[in-house]
Amino acid sequence: MLNKSLDLDKAYGEPANGSSSIVSHRHPNPLPPLQDRHGRTFDYVRIAVIEQCNLRCTYCMPEEGVKFKEKDMVLRSEEIIKVVEVLARMGVRKVRFTGGEPLVRNDIVDLVAQSVQTPGVKAVHMTTNGLLFPKYARDLREAGLFGVNISLDSLTEEKFEQITRRPGLDKVLESIDLAVELGFPRVKINVVLMRGFNEDELIDFCEITKDKPVTVRFIEFMPFDAHQIWETGQHFASAADLCGQIEKNYSDTGINAASGTRTEHHIYQVPGYAGKIAVIPAFTRSLCGNCSRIRVTADGSIMNCLYSEVPYQLKDLMRNGGSDDDIVGLFRKAFDDKHKDGFESKKAASVAAKINVSDISRSRSSMTQIGG
Repeated sequence: MLNKSLDLDKAYGEPANGSSSIVSHRHPNPLPPLQDRHGRTFDYVRIAVIEQCNLRCTYCMPEEGVKFKEKDMVLRSEEIIKVVEVLARMGVRKVRFTGGEPLVRNDIVDLVAQSVQTPGVKAVHMTTNGLLFPKYARDLREAGLFGVNISLDSLTEEKFEQITRRPGLDKVLESIDLAVELGFPRVKINVVLMRGFNEDELIDFCEITKDKPVTVRFIEFMPFDAHQIWETGQHFASAADLCGQIEKNYSDTGINAASGTRTEHHIYQVPGYAGKIAVIPAFTRSLCGNCSRIRVTADGSIMNCLYSEVPYQLKDLMRNGGSDDDIVGLFRKAFDDKHKDGFESKKAASVAAKINVSDISRSRSSMTQIGG
């Protein structure tokens, strides 16, 4: 398979036209970097700012929904900024706000602006479903948001509504065009490919990159609801299979390896096309060796792996008067405990629960409670 790694600066990208998205690459009062016992350095934090979402995607949330935390159980604005400030001192240079749907949170533009101005932070990004993006797009651009990932799993209204259980395809397509029009330096489309459902749209999505300077990213199907239905393999399309289909389709015109982020484990560009195509092995987990991600959940827990069942209670520490040093210590503890890969994390969770791996029922029943 074609694959190409790149350095950190290329991964985070440089701002377009003098954008203020980058304030400083080094914190004036730095701490030793956050590392784990396997030699990995963590310089990228994904912060879920809210659990609520205005969609009900089948692979993310049970059909009956989930019980969201009360408002006071979710990280406050000043707590989120405190986390960003402390992590920036530890060498974190990239911040991504996720959810739920982050644009449901009414202070999201301020959170972006304050994070952009935090010494040491190089780029601030957001992942959104796009429904509310047109309302906030210009304010986010002015606040310094560097990149936007827009989730979209079908280009047909019928399938879109089947997946999300809500209408809105036209609004998502509008958001993609608007993000390009406003000049966001990084615009990406996240597509969860499901065998037997939307896999037939693979090439249609690829063709978006012909005229639009976006990266279309195909993500292995990995539903994170309490039923763990990915174990059945019913809808699973592997990264290897997706890469094979892409390479075969463009065998006549040619397709080249391109540069991308660490998670974009396989990335291509068709000659003459404006954008790129990426495949992310989220379930195969062949990217774990290059992991650089820190996850903070909306309710204020540190998660050192998407597959971990061990939360480290950051919110409680801060609200009980914990100092910056205490916060640093908790992050170091969490990542000193990090397993070698997602398979080991999942195995450890099953051992702790004294049940078989395939029967795990997660303590968090939706990806909205984890933050992606």
